[in-house]
Amino acid sequence: MTQKVAVLGTGKIGEALLSGMIRAGWAPADLLVTARRRDRADELRTRYGVTPVSNQDAAKSADTLILTVKPQDMGTLLDELAPHVPADRLVISGAAGIPTSYFEERLTPGTPVVRVMTNTPALVDEAMSVISAGSHATADHLAHAEEIFGAVGKTLRVPESQQDACTALSGSGPAYFFYLVEAMTDAGILLGLPRDKAHDLIVQSAIGAATMLRDSGEHPVKLRENVTSPAGTTINAIRELENHGVRAALIAALEAARDRSRELASGTKD
Repeated sequence: MTQKVAVLGTGKIGEALLSGMIRAGWAPADLLVTARRRDRADELRTRYGVTPVSNQDAAKSADTLILTVKPQDMGTLLDELAPHVPADRLVISGAAGIPTSYFEERLTPGTPVVRVMTNTPALVDEAMSVISAGSHATADHLAHAEEIFGAVGKTLRVPESQQDACTALSGSGPAYFFYLVEAMTDAGILLGLPRDKAHDLIVQSAIGAATMLRDSGEHPVKLRENVTSPAGTTINAIRELENHGVRAALIAALEAARDRSRELASGTKD
């Protein structure tokens, strides 16, 4: 049976998901979109052949609703959707920090809700999407969410109690790497390299290192030790990183991100 999927609030991540689903074989005729602006909706129709609808029409006609609006806009969206969402709709939330219970309390009793935290590499089909079930979501609902988000990268199921930690580690994770590349590029310039050459050196090193981490099966400590010769250049650099507390700073940064995710969740409670 054909399943209709609606992406509500189709921004960058929503569009990345939409385009990934089409590349994975979903028919544009089975995909609905909503957007705040009419010109944005028309752009999505022209680019992908999908059907723009209102939020209410999406709730009435789609089998699966994917909510990709910002966390601060979720309450308003749910107020608009609630009268039109029957209990057999699957609702997938991509909003950081908002628990499934928030949706369950505002929608028809028994509505299945799945919480997903993805990240911006969805734009290049390399996302890490973390999936958790609400109290009414079944294994079939989780598998359906995995099928959808698998179109733009890798998926991982976790208990919802781990979502805040996953948000800190993976949802925000790409920004940490971009920050590191920015700092290393500045260091390369300080050492006398042109910016473009420093950038290319660092980016390719990052791609190579990530591929080794993914494919080798080796622990990152072992991979680091393979680069670190006695009294060599790498160990001197590592010593400076340790002297400046980089490891401790990273741990503190991720704890701060996790705590902010919890604050976002507490802010949604009545």
